Amino acid sequence: MRCRLAYGQTGLEVELPDDRVVRELAYKDAPPLKDPVGDLERLLADPIGTPPLAQIAADRQTACIVICDITRPVPNEMILTPILSTLEAAGVPREGITILIATGLHRPNEGDELIELVGQRIARDYRVVNHFGEQLDQHTHLGDSPRGVPIWIDSRYIEAELKITIGLIEPHLMAGFSGGRKLICPGIAAMETIKVWHGPDFLEHPNAGEGQLEGNPVHEENTWIGRRAGCDFIANVVIDEHRRPLHFVAGDMVEAFEAGVAFVRSVVTDTVPEPVDIVVTSCAGYPLDTTFYQSVKGLTAAVPIVKEGGTIIMAAGLTEGIGSEPFQRLFRENDNIEQFIERILSGDYWVMDQWQAEKLGAVRRRAKVKIVSDGLDAETINGLFVESAASVEQAVADSLEEYGPEATIAVIPKGPYVIAQVA
Repeated sequence: MRCRLAYGQTGLEVELPDDRVVRELAYKDAPPLKDPVGDLERLLADPIGTPPLAQIAADRQTACIVICDITRPVPNEMILTPILSTLEAAGVPREGITILIATGLHRPNEGDELIELVGQRIARDYRVVNHFGEQLDQHTHLGDSPRGVPIWIDSRYIEAELKITIGLIEPHLMAGFSGGRKLICPGIAAMETIKVWHGPDFLEHPNAGEGQLEGNPVHEENTWIGRRAGCDFIANVVIDEHRRPLHFVAGDMVEAFEAGVAFVRSVVTDTVPEPVDIVVTSCAGYPLDTTFYQSVKGLTAAVPIVKEGGTIIMAAGLTEGIGSEPFQRLFRENDNIEQFIERILSGDYWVMDQWQAEKLGAVRRRAKVKIVSDGLDAETINGLFVESAASVEQAVADSLEEYGPEATIAVIPKGPYVIAQVA
């Protein structure tokens, strides 16, 4: 069986044994929108749970529009263009509009990346700025959340008369789904907020995972924080495996988001009849697989269908390496994943970006992990609490030899874009 994994910007063709593969999990067929801009414009005029955007924007002098950073393949230029036109037609002056990149604690997006995010015209004609989560003085304190999370949100957003967020709804390894409230927390929250909200008290909860909203404290908490910070309007997109818009939702931060989630569930859920010994997957290619930090999302997506003690084999470009310096430090300061988990649960150890390593720990508690990549050498990969493999085919062959002639394989070519389940 020949299949194509999403890998970097080129993809990766792999050959797998036909008799061992039980299923290739993927998006259900859903036609891309024939007129996405027209559909979006109609939603701006007739949104879910709010008045039309033009009515909301009337008499406002300042607006902050929050967009995802480079790690999310959002068609920002397509979405921003009618929104900006609507705001200016409603009387919001262009000089009063700020487009704020929701970096969370990621690095800023500047230069060519900024143009990639919003397009040449918008980058040239509008004020587009990055959020810096580590600079507390750029944030406003809004008290504490019900579970005791200190709320610090970018002051440029808090001080704007009109607050809009633009995002992508897809499965998320902690919050259930991205989009909606997530643009605010963690998107434009300070490190002081994120480190508590992303702490073990939240992430170790059994409901803090892909596709799970009900009873998920990560989702419940940042929804509360989003409401506390305020959000007048959202515009969220659902894209297909080729990153074409399938569906838009717009309007109220909660109601429109939930409508988008319902659509996403209908197209991204796929199943296997029973858990498999081996899952071959990816982190959906560029820009999601540029770092090992981001690529953990591809691993967590495979956990629901792999047998306990099985193996997840992931191909990821890793062209930008491991991730932030603090994330790299986690692997230098801990001999193994068990030591790391023990230290963070003790409450005496905290390093920025540890939440992604904590999710890696949840994967490793269930399965072995083998990584195939041209971006990092084998020695470096082996130091990340996982195992390097020269090729997907070799990793599969080694695993089949370990599990025996009846071993089964499932393939998720675009890992984090699919909610994999056992039927």
